[in-house]
Amino acid sequence: MTSLITIDGSRGEGGGQILRTSLGLSLATGRPFRIERIRAGREKPGLLRQHLTAVLAATEIGAARVAGAELGSEAVEFHPGAVRPGSYRFAIGTAGSATLVLQTVLPALLTAAEPTTLVLEGGTHNPFAPPVDFLERSFAPQVARLGARLEIRLERHGFFPAGGGRVALTITPAARLTPFELVARGASRGRRARALVALLSERIGERELGVVRARLGWEAEQCQVLSIRDSAGPGNALSLELEYEEVTEVLTAFGAKDRSSAAVAEDAVAQLGRYLSTPAPVGEHLADQLLVPLALAGGGRFVCGEPSSHARTNAEVIERFLPVRIAFEPGAGGTTEVRVERALTGR
Repeated sequence: MTSLITIDGSRGEGGGQILRTSLGLSLATGRPFRIERIRAGREKPGLLRQHLTAVLAATEIGAARVAGAELGSEAVEFHPGAVRPGSYRFAIGTAGSATLVLQTVLPALLTAAEPTTLVLEGGTHNPFAPPVDFLERSFAPQVARLGARLEIRLERHGFFPAGGGRVALTITPAARLTPFELVARGASRGRRARALVALLSERIGERELGVVRARLGWEAEQCQVLSIRDSAGPGNALSLELEYEEVTEVLTAFGAKDRSSAAVAEDAVAQLGRYLSTPAPVGEHLADQLLVPLALAGGGRFVCGEPSSHARTNAEVIERFLPVRIAFEPGAGGTTEVRVERALTGR
């Protein structure tokens, strides 16, 4: 009988990432777990709607037995069964991030027996998770390097706080994931800025892009306002995209009622400045996303800037489920080399 792994949900970063990684790796490895003190340090501890949707999605896809799957629950016990690829639809019912539900079930589906299609409804662009644009342009190409394929189609934008977005995804698995290294950006292939404006005046986006052109010297043809009319509610996001031979970085700042267009643009420009302040190819969000698939592949390495608390906490959880060691080694110029290696002894 496989022993039950016990996870402290308040450790390290202490957020929902600990739950999502535990669910994903439980499905991928067949190892049951119990997580306690879920989001204990948050203003509203326990499972919110998006976390509950992630638990229910993992339960359905993994034919699992679960206890504690209810709103506000601060403890969940999860016993996975066999992963069942197929067609699924999951609706969060709020502006909670659809991309984080994907993050939960993707690890097991990357090596499933057959492809899987998912339709996820909820938030596609909110300030608390990587937006769909990031997954499509930055993360999905790295999944392809593993030997699997992640295809993403944004069908309706969903901004905070209304939500109501929809994204369709197809995961084509690999029999075995291939480790890789991402240690340099390679030559520049282009850049672009996009201001998404949903049910609001396009002048908001024009003002944001005006700041981008003034601060960064980007050309007008590299900047675009995208007016969105099918959103469930108003919203605004400004993304700056840097495409290189080996990686594409997508940096996003979000508008809000009490936030000026200039403040949104300055936020995006500051994020870009932090990314370019080191030669590291992997940005903060991509570093978070790469750890689990590389661990499932059994190895790999990448270079990023200063790892987030998310990444370090994620590494601790991964090491509980898989026989790997994840090392963070400071490098030159403010970089960090992250190495995923097989552990000398299994668990």
